[in-house]
Amino acid sequence: MGLLCRHDRVLWLVNMRTAGEKQYYVLVLLETLFQHLPANIRVGVLYDIACQLHRSCVKYGFLDRYLDHILFAVSVFHAFGHRWPCQMIYHPLKCCRFGFTNDKGCERFWHSISKLISYLRVSGVR
Repeated sequence: MGLLCRHDRVLWLVNMRTAGEKQYYVLVLLETLFQHLPANIRVGVLYDIACQLHRSCVKYGFLDRYLDHILFAVSVFHAFGHRWPCQMIYHPLKCCRFGFTNDKGCERFWHSISKLISYLRVSGVR
């Protein structure tokens, strides 16, 4: 899983050791990001299931120190797969400060390194 900036540059990568995207990967990436930013900065987070991530943060206190500084939005491609109320709150065109960001930087990055996947795949646990 990767964290990219607005200009589609890789900031951090996490090696996923379990099947499926788990929320703790995103939480650790965001925690790492905020440790390297000034305390008063606002960050927009485009994520496929940002609605669920935001709900978990509020419900369980994840990223409590930074929650006031995060704007959550569901990436454009995935927003239309969400229910209408979710789209009204988390669609980037409905949220301030996201503009026409298409959030396809991760897909472009994964495509650019796709030839490395077979060489870097973990085949066993030691």
